[in-house]
Amino acid sequence: MTTAVQAPNVWRRFAKPVAIVGAGIAGLTAALDIERRGLRATVFESGRAVGGMASSFKDAEGYTYDFGAHFVSNRLADAMGASAISRTVRHYGEAVALGQKSYSYPFGLALSPRYAASAVSARLKPQPVANAADWFRNAYGEALAEDVAIPLAEAWSGAPASELSPAVGNKLAAGVMKTFLLKAASRLSGRAVCNGYSHEMPESPRVYHVYPEGGVAKLLEPTVARLGDSIALESKVERIFVENGKVAAVKVNGREIGVSAVISTAPVHVLPRLVEGTDALEELGGFRYRPMIFVNLRFEGRNLLPDTMLWVPDRSQPFFRVTEAPFSMPWLAPEGRTQLTFDIGCEVGDAWWTMSDEKLAQACLDGLCRIYPHLRERYIGAGGMLKTPLAYPVYLARYEKRRQDFAERTGVAGLYSIGRNGEFAHLLMEDIYWRTLKRMSDVASYVGQDV
Repeated sequence: MTTAVQAPNVWRRFAKPVAIVGAGIAGLTAALDIERRGLRATVFESGRAVGGMASSFKDAEGYTYDFGAHFVSNRLADAMGASAISRTVRHYGEAVALGQKSYSYPFGLALSPRYAASAVSARLKPQPVANAADWFRNAYGEALAEDVAIPLAEAWSGAPASELSPAVGNKLAAGVMKTFLLKAASRLSGRAVCNGYSHEMPESPRVYHVYPEGGVAKLLEPTVARLGDSIALESKVERIFVENGKVAAVKVNGREIGVSAVISTAPVHVLPRLVEGTDALEELGGFRYRPMIFVNLRFEGRNLLPDTMLWVPDRSQPFFRVTEAPFSMPWLAPEGRTQLTFDIGCEVGDAWWTMSDEKLAQACLDGLCRIYPHLRERYIGAGGMLKTPLAYPVYLARYEKRRQDFAERTGVAGLYSIGRNGEFAHLLMEDIYWRTLKRMSDVASYVGQDV
């Protein structure tokens, strides 16, 4: 944790604030760290509540669900002051459905003679890598790449794997020995040890999954309490003004406010429309995000899937992933019942996006029952339907060089971009937290020089 550096109260009172756009985990973490350093921060959130995609819902029937999949470690909960309200997750696992047969991930697939032989062949004769499809074939072998990795990548991104950057594979890479050791640690400790959920900090048997009581949004409450009136809700940042190559002011709800720096969590393709006074960000307007629909269905019984998360690389299915959160966290559904969440990749305005909730539920139920026919008789009904036009950044090869440059700097002095949408990066919650803290050192240095 960064040690606070207290500035004189008079300077703090009259200094221009650091403006933070968006009150999700990245924006709130940034604000708290900026204030710990003795600087002024104001978080401008256009909505009526904080959280962004770290939002939770509990309905009258006793089901709790989040806006998309979130993974919280005990280390993150402790860093954010929420360890006292966080329950330990005892088990977490993944499986892959191929036809009506399921394989545990990754070892069940690795033990398949067909996939093992193909993987060995690929390692002995690696091919040049120009795109994600090449990366998958080299990493997993032709058979597993064609049957599993490529269909999933295409369903998730909405683009052919041949048009995706090889960097897509970087977020999936995990050492076999590390995976084996952490899986063994999970069994011995009775805790769901994290494996592949943080690249910024080391993973070990002491870092495991937890879940805040009342939903993942509760993770943010200690930070919100500390920030107090530094958070301005229903305050839309309409413009970011740049003068002589550096940030000078923001326009919020029609009012211009001088600032010392701007930290944005907005999707990067929005920044060119927000920023006035430079065309340095123009190329970012072409960056793509994948829209997603999350469909929740309720069933009698528990542990209906082979594990918590089921990947479905069948291109004929409307969904590519099904998650049974109560498999790992039974308190998220009433006793004797469960909820399955289906992820549907789509485009805004297409047939899936405009489909009625009833038809979406029916499509998911029919698809699930092609894999597990016996589940139809256990179906109770549909839960909430959630849609987002900005679920995941899509790493297209055509703008990979610009993406890498943007990861280093925005190109505008005093403008910083953080969080998954703001960094245009495949980041899970813990990495968002640690990366944000690292970036705040740069912000503090810049603001100090500017003063």
